[in-house]
Amino acid sequence: MTTDIAPVLADAQDRTPPSRPAERRLRRALRPGAGRQHHAGPLAYVLLGFAALVSLFPLYWTMVAASTTNTRITQSPPPFLPGPNLFKNLGKAWTDAAMGQAMMNSLIVAGVIALSTVFFATLAGFAFAKLRFKGRNALLMLVIGTMMVPPQLGVVPLFMMMADLGWGQKLPSVIFPTLVSAVGVFFMRQYLKEALPDELIEAGRIDGAHSLRIFWSIVLPIARPPMAVLFMITFVHAWNDFFWPFIALDMTNPTVPVALSQLSAGYVRDQSVIMAGALLGTLPLLAMFLVFGRQIVGGIMQGAVKG
Repeated sequence: MTTDIAPVLADAQDRTPPSRPAERRLRRALRPGAGRQHHAGPLAYVLLGFAALVSLFPLYWTMVAASTTNTRITQSPPPFLPGPNLFKNLGKAWTDAAMGQAMMNSLIVAGVIALSTVFFATLAGFAFAKLRFKGRNALLMLVIGTMMVPPQLGVVPLFMMMADLGWGQKLPSVIFPTLVSAVGVFFMRQYLKEALPDELIEAGRIDGAHSLRIFWSIVLPIARPPMAVLFMITFVHAWNDFFWPFIALDMTNPTVPVALSQLSAGYVRDQSVIMAGALLGTLPLLAMFLVFGRQIVGGIMQGAVKG
């Protein structure tokens, strides 16, 4: 009788219903229309077009204001079409604010800060996400806690430290205090925790690879999308930073925001020239987004659908 019941029990075990999470995933996959590509309707394109116009209007207004005169800007109604003085105002802003040197300084500062932040944040994010060591959670909470401290509290000791190092009024005084950010570390840690399988690290260990080898050969290829996003965000933030560069640098060695403040330092402000300088300071960021926009958007989308 036992031999007759055994096949029945085996068949019953094979028919054991799956767990609830697996069952829900299976039902979603078998739903009518699952896996189909959904096409946007006319209303979606109208809303997207309106959002694009609203987003581009500040840039368009900057160009309009930079191409007219200071008197014309203050009139009512203001101009909504570009004027004939664009290149004249651009040339005046370039000369009065030393925009050539300012752009070169901002390119060096933003480039070095963005590259170092991406590298160190990815390295620290990998350590916090996948390596096991004593005090890991406490150290991570300490890193996150630094995000709660206002940067204005450290201005005086930081300025004194830069002066003691002999970096006063020099670019290293702006670069070295921001070589890595807590936001970048937390961002890369969260991504690598979900996107990097533990099996890949174990396979590397079995092959005899140490942690730096695993980081170089396994982690970096997987982390390219968030690294591109972090690079762009950090570069834009460093390019637009005004508070600390205004304190650490002078007008003989400025970055772009510090140079633009010189245009508005007079008793009578020429708004058209100020807008022309702002347009010059925005052009490198627009060029970078046009060149690397596809990789940046792809990295954001890949991170959004991960898991």
